[in-house]
Amino acid sequence: MNRVELAKNNFKKGYNCSQAVVSAYCDLVGVDLETAMRFSECFGGGMGRMRLTCGAVSGMFILASLKYSSGSAADMGARKELYAKIQELAAAFKQKNGSIICSELLGAQLPKESGPVPTARTAEFYKKRPCINCIGDCAALAEELLFREEV
Repeated sequence: MNRVELAKNNFKKGYNCSQAVVSAYCDLVGVDLETAMRFSECFGGGMGRMRLTCGAVSGMFILASLKYSSGSAADMGARKELYAKIQELAAAFKQKNGSIICSELLGAQLPKESGPVPTARTAEFYKKRPCINCIGDCAALAEELLFREEV
């Protein structure tokens, strides 16, 4: 199974959109799976189901940060490189999907404010939402623009 399929499969297992993307590549940035799942969980549903930045997109950004950030407040060169990569990833996703905003990607399918309770994963859930495609797109972009040499 390739990493794009792994990301989609993890979503089908019940992990959220952000976790699905991060989990498929966390080994390439030196993060164990449990830690990756824990720190990426809050970004699901467009940041805690607030339908803001798409969780899959946030997951892709997390991977970029883990790859490009030096973690130093003084390292403006690394920060500039990271921000450029974030903008490149966002533009590529937006070109393909029209937005990086969860509520806009979902369209009229769901109210913007959904509350904190996760939605049950049913066949209807997967049928109605573009999430699996967004996850696939983010995983493919991560592979192409972040990890081309590693995979």
